Parts: sequence; structure tokens; C-alpha cells
Amino acid sequence: MKILGIDSSGLVASVAVVEDGVLLGEYTTNYKKTHSQTLLPMLDEVKKMIELDLNTVDAIAISAGPGSFTGLRIGSATAKGLGLALNKPLVEVPTLEGLAYNLYGCEAVVCPIMDARRNQVYTGIYEFTAENELKSVMDQSAMDIHDLLRELERINKKVIFLGDGVAVYRGVIESECQVPFSFAPAHLNAQRAGSVAALGALYFAKGRAIPAKAHQPEYLRKSQAEREKEEKAQQGT
Repeated sequence: MKILGIDSSGLVASVAVVEDGVLLGEYTTNYKKTHSQTLLPMLDEVKKMIELDLNTVDAIAISAGPGSFTGLRIGSATAKGLGLALNKPLVEVPTLEGLAYNLYGCEAVVCPIMDARRNQVYTGIYEFTAENELKSVMDQSAMDIHDLLRELERINKKVIFLGDGVAVYRGVIESECQVPFSFAPAHLNAQRAGSVAALGALYFAKGRAIPAKAHQPEYLRKSQAEREKEEKAQQGT
């Protein structure tokens, strides 16, 4: 089984190919360029380096959201375009599940956080079972960082935080978190298409694939532009 993974849900752009449990290639950047500038050239570079014939891919695993509205749209368009052109199905991997899978086998609770602004984070709470299957303790959602910390206090287990929200809310976590915690190191902290592809392979084997044309990103909440439009409309009434 050969899975192409794509993640552009946040600051990171990442492309990877996993075949039968082996990571054949991965290209990840966390720089200032937009994903529209980087994603396709990265895919082309990986394709050349591992001599990949895209027609041999069984499915395309896409980080399906939540995350950056622009990033998700770019990743979605790329995955859908490839799926339609190659007649390949898509496997939708929830962004927070893909992030949590970076810490495969971890004994602590895994809490990925992405900055959603206005003191909110996109987050989920996960554990790995004794068989190392990813288990959702709290499904991904958009919530206030303080509410998240209270939920972790209720669960009352050691937790590892990761994701771009760590840099934004590290001070809040350090001052207010009431359970033992740590932060994932740099090489495990951000989105990786390798994790999306590996988890996507498991989901594909379980039949969780959809036609490319059916894919839509999962935003979880309205965009800033939509919220501002609604606020102005309410002020005018």
C-alpha cells in the first residue's frame, strides 16, 4: 500500500510518501513562503528524489482540518486536483489526530494545540492504547485555552503539548496548568505529512476513503472575515 500525505493546515507545509510501513520520502518546511508557492514544488521534488510514479499511489491522505483557512484550502485543492486527475481516493485525516500521531506510543496524554486567535485554540486530547492505537479522549474542537486547561485538570493525567499553539500559549500553560506536563521537542512539535500518510494508511485499510470530489475541509468555525461581516451586520441592526 502506497499513500501520499499532504499537510498545509498550519504554518508548516509538508509532503510525504509511505509505502507498506516505510517512509520513502518527506519534505517539510516551516518558513515565510505561502503554501501556494511551496506545496507543488515540494511534491515534485519528492517525486523526483524517490522516482515516484503518482499513478502507483493507492490513496492521498490529506490533513483535513481544522487549521489555517488559507492553508486548508490550498491543501484541499491540491489533494482534490491530484485525486481527480489520477482517479485516486482521498483519506481525510483530522489535523489534530495527525499531530498527535507524531508521538506514537507515548504513555502520557497527548494534547496538540493550534493557535485559533482570540485566546482560542484548535485542540483535541488523545491517548495511545496498550496496542498503540490512537484513542480520542476529547474530539478536536475550537475552545478557550483556559477551558482546555480545566479539562486536562479534570482528566488528571500527565500531558504533552505540541503544535504551533505552544509558542503562543506557553506562558499560560506554565502558569496555570495543574497537571504534570511537558512540551514536545522541535522535531515532533509541528505537522508532518509522514504522520498524516502513516495514519492515513491505517484509515485507508479500514475503508475510510472517499472520492476526491467529495472532500471538503473541516474548519470547525467561521473565518475571521465571516465573523467580522456578521458583527458589522449586527451593529447595523
